Amino acid sequence: MRKKLNVFVSAALAAAMTVSLAACGDQSTTATTAAEATEAASDAGSAEDTEAADSSSQAAADSIVTEQTDLTFIFADGDEGAKKSMNEIVNRFNDTYDMINITIEPGTGGNYSELLKTKDSVGEFPEVMEMRDTAMYVRAGKLAPLPDDIVSMFKAPMEFNGEVYTAALGGENTNGIIYNKAYFDENGLTEPTTYDEFIELCQTIKDLGDMAPLVVGGQDLWHMGFWFNKAYDDQVMSVDPDFIEHCYDGSKDFSDPTIKATFEEMIEIMQYAQDGWVSTPDAQITTFLVNDMAAMMFSGTHMFSQIQQADPDFEIGWFPVPSPDGKLRLVGGSGIGGLAISAEAAKDPNKKAAAEEFIKFFFAPENYKVYCENLNSIPSTVETPDLDVPDVMNEVIQATNEADTLTPMWNGKSGNNELPPDFRNFTYKTLIEVLQGTRDIDSACEEMNKTWQVAAESFNPVTGVGIE
Repeated sequence: MRKKLNVFVSAALAAAMTVSLAACGDQSTTATTAAEATEAASDAGSAEDTEAADSSSQAAADSIVTEQTDLTFIFADGDEGAKKSMNEIVNRFNDTYDMINITIEPGTGGNYSELLKTKDSVGEFPEVMEMRDTAMYVRAGKLAPLPDDIVSMFKAPMEFNGEVYTAALGGENTNGIIYNKAYFDENGLTEPTTYDEFIELCQTIKDLGDMAPLVVGGQDLWHMGFWFNKAYDDQVMSVDPDFIEHCYDGSKDFSDPTIKATFEEMIEIMQYAQDGWVSTPDAQITTFLVNDMAAMMFSGTHMFSQIQQADPDFEIGWFPVPSPDGKLRLVGGSGIGGLAISAEAAKDPNKKAAAEEFIKFFFAPENYKVYCENLNSIPSTVETPDLDVPDVMNEVIQATNEADTLTPMWNGKSGNNELPPDFRNFTYKTLIEVLQGTRDIDSACEEMNKTWQVAAESFNPVTGVGIE
């Protein structure tokens, strides 16, 4: 018996159901010959066998709970692709399990972190949720660790103090150069295979003089993180992957030569950004690209759909930018965010079993495919779905498979390498000052050290300060 869905059905699914019902709506009765009757009886027997098998499968599925079990689920619903995907997968789940019911609690489309904090403060913390501020909620005892049979589904699950608390919705948003392929072809430009070749390409485009080599949305501080993280990986992570931990324990600080080299790399790259980059919002960078105002942008795969919507005829090219030492270091792998189960729900055996079953169902290839295709997301699972995605997306996936390292953004690390609150934004503001020439590198490093010392007095995962 299939139960009535309690979440809205996507337009595409509703249309499919309408067609199906229309096809079944006009069944005429006709006389049959003896042979036809025999064949019909045989078919009926097969149908009964199939139905019995389905019933047996359904009984096995529902046996994970001992009574009707209801769960609440909340996710960041500001993106239409995410909203469509989540609703479709929840609908599928509810249609499969009679004894488990998941209700989506709609968000506001706004600040998801604030929404989750509000839910928690009024005693409405969901049982299953998309988790972003994982470290904060783990330390507060709000999340349950995931079992091994879920953890083993992922390529590179992110641990926090030896446990995994989230099932990564996708590989970290891999950044690379998205470029105007038609422009490259017209001018005989080719994709660089080394960092030096990339700088030479930028200079060639600048010399052509018909558009900026790069478009940068510097008005949004978080946008600056794309390029900063690339330079930071090149210069700092290549030497010391635990640099932040060593700043906490006092063995290093931000006057380190690798930090200075990060600023120097940024200065070299940003000379090729468009005029007025510091006052350009991220929302406008697509306009620069599709209107022949800039040849390239450095951003994540989420931009593919935005570019296609802005200009369906735009030819998208993509390539990763190698590090100066020749290595390919990309943002990727599982981050610390993803689907999580509340610690309160995990106290109830039925809720715990149902929540874990939902996560397994969500990441089954046939269901996970819906999410990955709608969001141009790189699969985080060992068993990856067969995706119907543009060729450019397959290029990104191939690059992540071939990269020398795949790590989250520098501000997405956990444990002893987690940044103090607000230090990321301070760094980006300081970076802009250096790039605009209002502060030199030595002064920037000195200011970062001062800010770090103050921040580490109230938040230091190495000593335990501020994380009780």
